[in-house]
Amino acid sequence: MMLKSVSITARDIPDAWFQCVYDIIDHGHRYVIDRGSFAGQERLEFDYITIQIRHPGVRPLIPDIPPALGIPNPVEDGYIEAYLPYLMTSDKQPNEDYTYGAYLEKQIGEVIRMYKTDGFGTNQAYMTVGNPEALYLKDPPCLRGIDTRIRYGKLHFMVYFRSWDLWNGFPANLGAIQMMKEYMASEIGVDDGEIIAASKGLHLYDYIWELAKLRTMKTEGSLAKPDG
Repeated sequence: MMLKSVSITARDIPDAWFQCVYDIIDHGHRYVIDRGSFAGQERLEFDYITIQIRHPGVRPLIPDIPPALGIPNPVEDGYIEAYLPYLMTSDKQPNEDYTYGAYLEKQIGEVIRMYKTDGFGTNQAYMTVGNPEALYLKDPPCLRGIDTRIRYGKLHFMVYFRSWDLWNGFPANLGAIQMMKEYMASEIGVDDGEIIAASKGLHLYDYIWELAKLRTMKTEGSLAKPDG
């Protein structure tokens, strides 16, 4: 059986989130987690997915949840703004093995300098998250890299996640990454552009499946049978 590669084009981050939730119910791979977060429970996961978001800066950045559904928004108001320092600075709490900002903080400044000093015609402005030692952590970083490109007068991000919680993590992560991109574009002196995100691990945990069906109104969604 071949891997299923899914491609989605979305207007903004809430649209991208909804399309992914809608599609994963019917096209996700269902399996028991042997190692990782919530080991022993089930995930519904895309084999591989690419999401092109044309206008990621459109507000609001958080998912659209109709009040009539009576379910909480996966991302609370103000959470993305509070999360942004975790993405952009090296500040770390005593109980944290890492923050994304610990890897990205210096690279953000260097990418800005690179574009302003050397010009836009380069493929070297790639920001890496993690190092070889990260493999031995109990929970290695999920975000592994942010590639950048300036084309058509805009700064674009190409983002890769090795594992990615669709319900909560996807909108919160992309919202903060978008705000970081806006900051970098402003510092470089170009317009804000698109986000193309990819992952071989975009998933929903089993405890959220019923909420996902309720939000998409797919009460009879397939939720493929588990392996074996």
